[in-house]
Amino acid sequence: MRYQYKIFVVDDEESIATGIQTALEDKYHIRAFFDAESAVKALEADMPDLVLLDIGLPGMSGLEALEIMRGRFPELLVIMITAYEDVRTVISAMKQGAYDYIIKPLQMDGVELAIANALETIKLRKEVQHLQRKYITENLPCFIGESKAILDVMEFVETVAASPDTPILVNGETGTGKELIAQSIHYRSPNHKGAFVAVNCAAIPTELIESELFGHEKGAFSGASPKGKKGLIEASAGGTLFLDEVGDLSLAAQAKLLRFLELGEFYRVGETRKRRVQTRVVSATNKNLKEMISNNLFRKDLYFRLGVIRVEIPSLNERQEDILPFCSYFIDKFNRKFNKKITGLSPEGEAVLLAHDWSGNVRELKNLIERGVLTARETLLSLDNLGLANQSAATETRPPGDKSPFPPLPADGIDLSQMETAMERYYLQQAYQMAKGNESKAARLLKLNHHTYRYRRKKLGAE
Repeated sequence: MRYQYKIFVVDDEESIATGIQTALEDKYHIRAFFDAESAVKALEADMPDLVLLDIGLPGMSGLEALEIMRGRFPELLVIMITAYEDVRTVISAMKQGAYDYIIKPLQMDGVELAIANALETIKLRKEVQHLQRKYITENLPCFIGESKAILDVMEFVETVAASPDTPILVNGETGTGKELIAQSIHYRSPNHKGAFVAVNCAAIPTELIESELFGHEKGAFSGASPKGKKGLIEASAGGTLFLDEVGDLSLAAQAKLLRFLELGEFYRVGETRKRRVQTRVVSATNKNLKEMISNNLFRKDLYFRLGVIRVEIPSLNERQEDILPFCSYFIDKFNRKFNKKITGLSPEGEAVLLAHDWSGNVRELKNLIERGVLTARETLLSLDNLGLANQSAATETRPPGDKSPFPPLPADGIDLSQMETAMERYYLQQAYQMAKGNESKAARLLKLNHHTYRYRRKKLGAE
């Protein structure tokens, strides 16, 4: 039999250690130890997923062993076993990084629940590590995604990043991750050893944007640095300059930026000496630049120069398959930030998030998960935690005056399994028709993952 998880049980009472081993050996691979020294030594050659560790051990105490274990293996989860609820000892153990504690005399239901919660945390970490290995270690910083829409974008990014200086314009709704795309371009490019310099053009006052981008000479204007100042273009030399909200640049700054893009040269504010710098400019906006051009708010020639290559980021509503991977990533991130032990979403929470209209895109999802992890007291995030208690994964369908949405049970009974299959096939077909053949939208109508919807539709012949 293959065991997915390995657990060490460390207790000097042989009956407890072997008792847990006997009770759980059909579920997990259990090793029993009767002192801390042998368990600590075994960690080097046989790393477990989880350790159940008695506090009151002879020789090396449980607290001493916990300190050593966590010092060598910070990711290791340890549940402390104590003969009585000594508040100070338990608090000390939790401060040293213990995941949880259980009290003797042990009840197997309680032991199994503590283990199950710990292993859910391990499972979540492994899922996130898989995502990180798949994306982050491939120089795609923190850009998590499983959908074809975003994978197509990342494949395109990998292709266009090969040039060290071709300007790239990134378009997308607010919160879709435009800066992450810019970082991905930078780390994929020949410029990756240079600096990645990001500037939010909308956050800098109009009268200062030129000096921030191009720098200034001493005394160039009132309040200027007496020593002069290097601009962000110079700071990004040999690397990448990311201009977020480029549509907020003044027309004067647009003219200077265009000259730099065309000739690679610029002047600091108040300076007569020409400067040259090689850097790639990646810009981003959620504004309609073509409309701004027609209203004389944005230069047409700059628009075409910035957008030699254009990358379109789909909204989160267009890539439903990415929602749950993002949830796992953010839950793990905020577990670490707030020292929490959230293992996932409740079924209703998951359904509502999959059906939610993401006007704020990934940023909105991140904020919801941060709120949920911070406020949750259980291991699964509920609709209350997420601030979505007023939403429901189901819609009310019962007719007026009828207290039940279902027909009464006939006197001779029904074939429930057959009825369930027929009903599922019917709604799979209805959703597909309502979504006009768009499987992602059809899946959202049924509160299903895209892959689950496709599998069920094929299995039941609802095509």
